[in-house]
Amino acid sequence: MAIRKKKILTKDLITSFNFEAGMIVSKKYQILTKLGQGYEGEVYIVKELLTGIERAAKFFFPHRNPHNKTVKFYAKKLHKLRNCPILIQYITQESLVFQGVSVTYLVSDYVDGGPLDEFLLRQKGKKLSPFKALHLLHALAKGIEEIHFMREYHGDLHTKNVLVQRHGLHFHLKVIDMFHWGTARPENIRDDVCDLIKLFYDSMGGKKAYPTLPKEVKDICCGLKRSLITKKFKHAGKLRVYLENMEFADAHDWA
Repeated sequence: MAIRKKKILTKDLITSFNFEAGMIVSKKYQILTKLGQGYEGEVYIVKELLTGIERAAKFFFPHRNPHNKTVKFYAKKLHKLRNCPILIQYITQESLVFQGVSVTYLVSDYVDGGPLDEFLLRQKGKKLSPFKALHLLHALAKGIEEIHFMREYHGDLHTKNVLVQRHGLHFHLKVIDMFHWGTARPENIRDDVCDLIKLFYDSMGGKKAYPTLPKEVKDICCGLKRSLITKKFKHAGKLRVYLENMEFADAHDWA
């Protein structure tokens, strides 16, 4: 007789944890505050009870992590890319029981800094000057280049997934929430490059500001046409080299 698989009803899905501050998990970590929630789960700042060190913990919704497949992929990918400074470093995995269901979570380094979208809102005109935007793009291209060199990709680059730790002459950045499915293909690499250019474009005000931007900027953005961008920049390393060898016609346009 065939065994029917149990159907998971929508009402039975765990779509929120909402752990309270002060809660102890796995007898190792104390919940401090919730950082955010996404498709796969929730992220919290936790304190290591033994050392007092603050970490970040991502708790996966069980239906988004069947048989721990998602967690395993993330952990292995982050371990492979552990020498890429633009990524937050994975430490370990733990589990707990929530509402009678086993929940797995990944523990990683916690870094200060806020998402790029919030950083942009604090800037004059809620955007960057072309000069600052170039430094932002260079920092991103340099960091993603190392990921591409390892034949991997990010897959989900946007202003909410870029953390700005600090900035001055240079931007110090971290990227989070890598897209986890599939083996890297040339198409994935090209997607990352297009996303980098779109970030650059958006950081300067997007469509509204684009007509007044310097020609050099438009030469990088290529009108956001994928075919032109990927022909010019096959991977993040090509973009990084291009930026480092740029010539500027009129410095006044970059303020």
